[in-house]
Amino acid sequence: MKKVFITGSSGGIGSSITDKFFSLNYKLVLTSSSEQNIISLKKKYGENHHYYLLNFNDEIKLEEVLKKISIEHKDINIIINNAGITDDSLILRMKTDQWNRVIQANLSSNFLISKYLLPNMIRAKEGKIIGISSVVAISGNPGQSNYVAAKSGMVGFYKSLALEVASRNINVNLISPGFIVSPMTDKLDDKQKNQILEKIPMKRFGEPNEIANLVYFLSEDQSNYITGQNFHVNGGMLMV
Repeated sequence: MKKVFITGSSGGIGSSITDKFFSLNYKLVLTSSSEQNIISLKKKYGENHHYYLLNFNDEIKLEEVLKKISIEHKDINIIINNAGITDDSLILRMKTDQWNRVIQANLSSNFLISKYLLPNMIRAKEGKIIGISSVVAISGNPGQSNYVAAKSGMVGFYKSLALEVASRNINVNLISPGFIVSPMTDKLDDKQKNQILEKIPMKRFGEPNEIANLVYFLSEDQSNYITGQNFHVNGGMLMV
C-alpha cells in the first residue's frame, strides 16, 4: 500500500486531492495548521490514517514535527505540498510581518518539508514530489506581491530540486491552478465572477477534482519521465 503526505488537506483543492487518494486506498499522512481541522479530518477519514498539526509560522515546532514524521513514516512515496495562505495588501501598505508570514507558509515550508522527508525517498530510490503553485506566479497580481513572490519562488525551487534528485528516481513537478471553484469564488458577486470569466476562454471556473486528477497522474508510474515541469490548469486564462 502506497503512502501519501498531503499538506493543507482540509482546503478546497486539498480536500479533493485527499478524497482522490483515499478512494484509491492509499495510506494518508495529513497535516493542517488548525486543531479543529485535524479533528474534522479524523472524523472524515478514520483512525487508520495519520494526522499532524503543522504551523508553518512556528519554525522550531515545525521542524520538530517534520522530524517526527520522517522517523515515523520512512515509507512515504508521495509528497504533495498544497497548503498556502494569503494576506493581501498593496506593497506600500504591506507590513513586514504580512510579507514574512506568507513567504514562510507558502515557500519556506516547501524547503523544510523537502529537507526532512526527502532523505527517506533517496534511500528508497523512488518518490514523487508535487507542489501546488498558482497562475499568478507567472502573471503577477496587484495586492498580492507576497503571495506571488512565494508561488513564483516555488517554481525555481522545484526546478532546482528536480535537477538534484532526478538521478535518484525521484520526480518533482508543480501544478499552477487558475480560478478553481472554492469558498473564495463562492464569495464573489455576479459582477466580479463575470469580470473574471471574461478573461477565461473556457468561460468557467475549474473544479477541484480537475486539479486532483492531475496530481494523481503525476504521482503514478505513467508520469515517470516527467520532472521539473510546471503544469498550468486555468481554462486558457494564461498560455505559456
